[in-house]
Amino acid sequence: MGQLSSVQKRARRHRRIRAKVTGTAARPRLCVSRSNLRIYAQVIDDTKGHTLAAAGSTEAELKGLTKGAAATEVGRLLAERARAAGVETVVFDRGGYKYHGRVKSLADAARGAGLIF
Repeated sequence: MGQLSSVQKRARRHRRIRAKVTGTAARPRLCVSRSNLRIYAQVIDDTKGHTLAAAGSTEAELKGLTKGAAATEVGRLLAERARAAGVETVVFDRGGYKYHGRVKSLADAARGAGLIF
């Protein structure tokens, strides 16, 4: 079979997480996705298949920030948008990434801005 690439390993971890984590209308899923340069987050109601709030480091006001600072701002911005959409509590989906670095700073900023998870 051969060695798995890091992308394949992450996809395998994400499938394992998604088998246990689903978003409902009462408690939607906060899904994190990142690349080497950008980071994105969405609040998703999996029962309807709707995205309730989203934020990403590609937005105009976040251009020019370092990757870590952008992740913090994305978390804060997402929490504000989710609360405006009526979402108070979420379940966190780290997307197969380690809960470390940019993923952790996004989560901490979202918690600091009022999301409960």
